[in-house]
Amino acid sequence: MARATAARAVAPADGRRETEQRFLDAAERLLVSVGYAAITTRRLADEAGANAGLVHYYFGSMEEVFFQVLERFTDRLMERQRALYQGPGTYLDKWRAAMSYLEPDRRYQKIWWELQAMAWNRPEYRPRVARVLEAWKEAMRGAVAGALERYDLTGGPLSADDWVTLICTFNEGMILERLAGITRGHDALLAAIDRWLESKERAAERGEGGRGGKSGRRGGRARA
Repeated sequence: MARATAARAVAPADGRRETEQRFLDAAERLLVSVGYAAITTRRLADEAGANAGLVHYYFGSMEEVFFQVLERFTDRLMERQRALYQGPGTYLDKWRAAMSYLEPDRRYQKIWWELQAMAWNRPEYRPRVARVLEAWKEAMRGAVAGALERYDLTGGPLSADDWVTLICTFNEGMILERLAGITRGHDALLAAIDRWLESKERAAERGEGGRGGKSGRRGGRARA
């Protein structure tokens, strides 16, 4: 009797979680295909194959659905980013890997900018946008600090946090332009940055002007 009662108690909770995931999956697809402004409660429910009344009952608002989509997607990508930046290899290797995600991550980029656009006129959502951006910065912070040491850039005018902000702002601008179909100059700029990093890596390997030679390989392996 006790087991049967427990089973009945668990089933509704499991059903709710499954329905919530269907709403989030549907919202993810719609944010990519039509954007947040075109998503009504009815359209979301139809896409999810669920009762429209459950959207507000489960989430409270459509905006909450959208932000949970963004945060869930961000969590998935953060696992990849942390593994990349905390793993072996030089910073040059990691930069190249990160840049290789520009196209594969297009769905995420669309959702990210959709939610930023929503927050432009809704200040109450800006802290959640800021937390997502901070997660991206935090994932790379250690690797960037290690690269600055390895490439002997720690004494320059930019701090490690400045470099992290610069890298994120650079990526944000490039992503926004690509979403608008603008790619002019991108390949040339990425190639120039790659050549600069490659030159820094070669110098570090030779122990010229950096801390990545035989006496400084520890910093390069651990964090660059």
